[in-house]
Amino acid sequence: QEAIAKSQALEPFKDQLLLDITPEGLRIQIVDKQNRMMFDLGSAKLMPYTSDILHEIAGFVNRVPNRVSIAGHTDTASYASRIGYSNWELSADRANAARRALLEGGMDPAKIARVVGFGDAVLFDKKDPLNPINRRISIVVMTKAAEAAALGSIESLPVPASGAVTPPAAPAAAMAAPAK
Repeated sequence: QEAIAKSQALEPFKDQLLLDITPEGLRIQIVDKQNRMMFDLGSAKLMPYTSDILHEIAGFVNRVPNRVSIAGHTDTASYASRIGYSNWELSADRANAARRALLEGGMDPAKIARVVGFGDAVLFDKKDPLNPINRRISIVVMTKAAEAAALGSIESLPVPASGAVTPPAAPAAAMAAPAK
């Protein structure tokens, strides 16, 4: 976390990088800003500077032994450019575009535990569902327990004593274990 925060290469994009710790691990979120989007509108085509950000993050991820989870998120705006293509497909396509950029940046392919699209189901700003910050890529450098849960090695992540789980980690954790 400290290395990413101090990166000179990522300095111009600090306002689009959000770092926090979740029950699953270190979450790195790359968010849209009103005048600087990560992708072409309604598309999974990365802007060149988004590729640069992901290439830089790939180097940091390779320095740790942990695997990663990559998630795409959208706002609630619909971009029905094709029939049957919704924010679900768009978010999954964007997560996969981020995965490809991380690999192009040198990240070891074995580091990838999962790639998912959440559509607009896990909004960052619930009060303003059209806020550009809702359009984001989340890369979680997973704890060993989260990795095991994602790969089906254990039933689920432990829940804190209070019973509360901080979103958006809860939907990912809930989806990690297959239903019986």
